[in-house]
Amino acid sequence: MTAPVGKAPATAEPPKKIEKTTDQYSCQVVLEKTTHDKANDKQLPSDAFNVTYLIDGKEHLDVTRSEKMANVFDMYYDKYGKGAVQSIEYGHGTIRPNLWNVKPPERKRRKRRIKEDE
Repeated sequence: MTAPVGKAPATAEPPKKIEKTTDQYSCQVVLEKTTHDKANDKQLPSDAFNVTYLIDGKEHLDVTRSEKMANVFDMYYDKYGKGAVQSIEYGHGTIRPNLWNVKPPERKRRKRRIKEDE
C-alpha cells in the first residue's frame, strides 16, 4: 500500500511477544515442585511424566500430563530456557487417563409414590 502524497508512511510496530499457555502444548501440570514420594504415587494417571529441571542451580520435580514427551520438553524449554530440563521420565501412575480425577455422577433421589387408600 502506498502513502498519500506529502505524508510519510506509518512505521510498523514490532511484533508482540506471545506467551504460550499449557493449552498450546497439550500439557497439564499435575504436581509442581513436588517430592519424589508424591511423584511416585500409583494414583496418578498413566500418561504423566516426571520432569526434573534446574532453576538457579536448584533442582525441581514436576508431574506433567501429555500425550507426547516432546510436548513436555517444548513447554519446559520455552518456559525455563536452554539447559534447564535435566530429565523427562515416565511416571509411575496406573490410573487410566480418562478415569483420572473424575467424580462419580450424583445419584438422583427417587420420588416415592403416595399410596392411595381405597
